[in-house]
Amino acid sequence: MAELTPKPEHKFTFGLWTVGHKGNDPFGVETRPGVRPPDTVRKLAELGAYGVCFHDDDLLPPDADDSERERIKADFVEALDETGMKVSMATTNLFTHPVFKDGAFTANDREVRRYALQKVIRSIDVGAELGAPVYVFWGGREGVEADAAKPARDALERYREAIDFLCGYVRDRGYDMRFALEPKPNEPRGDIFLPTVGHMLAFIERLEHPEMVGVNPEVAHETMAGLSFLHGVAQALWAGKLFHIDLNAQRIGRYDQDFRFGAVGLKDAFFLVKLLEDSGYDGVRHFDARPLRVESEEGIWDFAAGCMHTYLALKERAAKWGSDRAILAAEADAKVPELALDTVGPYSPELAEELLAEAHDLDALGARECRNERLDQLAVDLILGLR
Repeated sequence: MAELTPKPEHKFTFGLWTVGHKGNDPFGVETRPGVRPPDTVRKLAELGAYGVCFHDDDLLPPDADDSERERIKADFVEALDETGMKVSMATTNLFTHPVFKDGAFTANDREVRRYALQKVIRSIDVGAELGAPVYVFWGGREGVEADAAKPARDALERYREAIDFLCGYVRDRGYDMRFALEPKPNEPRGDIFLPTVGHMLAFIERLEHPEMVGVNPEVAHETMAGLSFLHGVAQALWAGKLFHIDLNAQRIGRYDQDFRFGAVGLKDAFFLVKLLEDSGYDGVRHFDARPLRVESEEGIWDFAAGCMHTYLALKERAAKWGSDRAILAAEADAKVPELALDTVGPYSPELAEELLAEAHDLDALGARECRNERLDQLAVDLILGLR
């Protein structure tokens, strides 16, 4: 269907580490060779994507000298210019090298913390050079297995210090860039600091420049914790802090699976797409997922196309919600529109007196019909194309 064809205006993006993943996992070595960054750009553009993002080490090998780095960047920029693709986000790998085994910003060793900041600053410079408007921080090693070894309050203070310093650097350089913090409850650490969207939002309010910093929630990460990703995203939107989003699929209670978007939890994916589209969210829809380990190169592009196709299919379904008479009637029965009305409005003594003077029939209120079952089934029917 023509309306399900991905186009740049849909703002679909992929990380170099997603389609470029070589199929390795903790129990097995690589099963495919990976994809060169310029080739990734060209193929994703061919599929209708808007942009790409990268960790510093995805694009520029850590052992590359200055001339090699410039050559790699030039080849990458050539592919971007040729296709019109954008660099939508950049980030730093602060988790692979053994130097980060005890954390980066929250490592006990002060020299490691200083190196981590140095590495991020150099990566921010590259991101700014290539036009990335958002810089993401995923603290995969910012955590602990032995609580005695890392006082959590001290670790959070070092985390705050790092983000404040980097905000200062971006402001000093005049970069048009915002930060997005990515929560995850565990893996690779036993417990990761700032594990959920709510933790991150509370942390941001303690920063020197909270206006510069938002969140980058990921489907898999909130789901790993057994939480509703939909509610996490809704809270981020409510707070004006959804600066970026990572879309994939995940089963509750498992390791970080990074399945293709919509591969599991299709109903959850539907309501997530509906929320993003209804809210007017204008950021990118980034697919932070990986092709299955069994796939070779052709399967990589099936995976990428599938992520975008499923999002567009769910968007098309969600667009029918507001014109479906049975759904609107069921919403009215469930008093869904009433939730958007003020309960009392801003406080005044008069309104408080008015509230205290009211009489409520608790038996009648307790016996009211909520009719959620019918509305929920209509949602399932809509997703299945039965409406």
